[in-house]
Amino acid sequence: MSYRLGVDVGGTFTDLLVIDDTNGRTWRDKVPSTPHDPSEAVVAGMKAVCSKADVSPEAVSLFLHGTTVATNAVLEKKIARVGLIVTEGYRHILQIARSLVPGGLAAWIVWPKPEPMAPLEATIEAKERIGANGEIVRPLDEAALRASLARLAEERVEAVTVCLINSYVNDAHERRIAEIVAEELPGVPVNVSADILPEMQEYERALTTVANSAVRPTVSRYIGNLQRELHELGSEAKLSLLRSDGGLMSADKSCTAPVNLLMSGPAGGVAGAVWVAKNSGHRNVLTLDMGGTSTDVALIEDYQPRLRRETSVGHLTVRASSLDVKTVGAGGGSIASVPELTKALRVGPQSAGAVPGPAAYGRGGEEPTVTDANVVLGNLPENLLGGTFRLDREASKRAVQKIADALNLSLMEAAAGIISIVNETMFGALRLVSVQQGYDPRDFALMAFGGAGPLHGNAMAMLMGSWPVIIPPSPGVLCAYGDATTRLRVDAQRSFNRLVTQTNDSEVKAVVEEIIAQVTSELEAEGVTAADQEHRVEIDLRYSGQAFEVPLSAPVGSTIAELVDRFDAEHLRLFTFNLPVPQEIVNIRVVALGKAANVSAERIEKGSGNPASAKLYDHKLWMDGREQDAIIYDRARLRAGDRIAGPAIITEMDSTTLVHSGHLATVDDFGNLLINPEGR
Repeated sequence: MSYRLGVDVGGTFTDLLVIDDTNGRTWRDKVPSTPHDPSEAVVAGMKAVCSKADVSPEAVSLFLHGTTVATNAVLEKKIARVGLIVTEGYRHILQIARSLVPGGLAAWIVWPKPEPMAPLEATIEAKERIGANGEIVRPLDEAALRASLARLAEERVEAVTVCLINSYVNDAHERRIAEIVAEELPGVPVNVSADILPEMQEYERALTTVANSAVRPTVSRYIGNLQRELHELGSEAKLSLLRSDGGLMSADKSCTAPVNLLMSGPAGGVAGAVWVAKNSGHRNVLTLDMGGTSTDVALIEDYQPRLRRETSVGHLTVRASSLDVKTVGAGGGSIASVPELTKALRVGPQSAGAVPGPAAYGRGGEEPTVTDANVVLGNLPENLLGGTFRLDREASKRAVQKIADALNLSLMEAAAGIISIVNETMFGALRLVSVQQGYDPRDFALMAFGGAGPLHGNAMAMLMGSWPVIIPPSPGVLCAYGDATTRLRVDAQRSFNRLVTQTNDSEVKAVVEEIIAQVTSELEAEGVTAADQEHRVEIDLRYSGQAFEVPLSAPVGSTIAELVDRFDAEHLRLFTFNLPVPQEIVNIRVVALGKAANVSAERIEKGSGNPASAKLYDHKLWMDGREQDAIIYDRARLRAGDRIAGPAIITEMDSTTLVHSGHLATVDDFGNLLINPEGR
């Protein structure tokens, strides 16, 4: 028998899911993360979940992993010292950058400009020049280059980036420089921009390639350690990592192009949400992935998540495709505080994390967190993770009392205030991916998952007007489900740079077919036959004279006229106007996807509609400004068609769902909870 293992490492918990490839049966587990070395929790969790499934590690053939290693390396500035080689005259490319800064004039006055990842003292110039059409205007001066490389050796660079002008049309000089660097600086990894981003706009190309070099040693070290530990367990599983755009990438490719992993962690949840949406029949969904440290939100339209051509982490924005995910520092571990200066309640972005965690965890945490507020209000029962994790309610009360005293409120009012603040933070993030993008959130369902998402999903839908609230089975490990059910992905791109009036369908088709041949061979090298591949075309268009592009997905074989119509419609939706000038095709990309996993949603047993058999016990909680009677249910005992009236709490191994008063949760055929206002 063959098994696949999906693993998602979060700031507080590491989620794991084993899938039997022959029949789709699943087993799941959740273990505390180990921030000092994420691989420790991964290996410990693999042992635990394999034991639960009665599967030996040797039987796992695919290890599919979403990771925040690259993300954390950027945020914590634990990056390599990068040397940069540019065309003569372009040494200050990263320092000049672009004129765009966050915010308006006030932000410009106070904005701390981030330090370039490749410092000026570690940037050298190559005497060469490639023309705009790919012709060699000035041959590479190899002797001068070898002399200049001595400076990089003195700077003790740990990685080298090569980014030359117009190398996206002719990469001969970049390739030769890489060979010379390998000779002069043996053992130092080299990245050339023609491999990472063969597109026009030299600053974005340089920044993206430098970022790739900066995180490459850290990611390579992590992947190497993980592969070694898997081998020691006796597992020969093929390791693949989740890309920022929701596809999978081999371990070898991840080591050479880790810039594609910067949003790997959040992508798993969106991939899992797409799978659930297809099974539940909800084409348009807003996702709310709330964990212990942060919350990620995204928009799915017609079963497709929105993609961006850029990935942003902290102050860094690189040109690498990613799912359009917004992240805010609002999680179960987010710490509440009342600054002395303002006397106004704040929640996050600081988090208690996995160590010591919220006060309720009993691991030494004393600061009030969102989890503690939920415990005080009665939203969280004292037993978590199927009874293996017991919460300390008295410790939560002591922690939240600090907020109550600072604001001169009752304990319950303070706890309710913490929940209201964190909900408003997530509300703002959801508006960024919906209203700000021209979408009406009332046209979307809201899917809440992650360890804390189902606790807040009902309240968020009340703010957004998005119904129903979908709580999938095993919501706490949905990210791992996404990791395990997504497909291998390879993409390649070319800059085209033609006005639609200056090209034709056959010219565009020739470029597309050339890229298809490239990505097909790359995916075949990963063991996916051409017959099992799916190809998608993405094209960046803009109006002549514009400085930004609008990316569009297009069926293979789309005509220029069809692309123009789609671009005009998308531009109108995004910006409310179109321009009376020709459109320009800027970049052409092709994505190759591997075969989908053999995993189907299991239908659950039909019930009578009465959830009485799933009742655990009566309960009291604080809601709507008063104490109310509630019932706690065991989700494992619920059947299809059962209806749970709020206020109610539905518990399971990896998460807890809160149904508000005046709302009704219905169980669908696949075990999803669908929460709606009563009478809707």
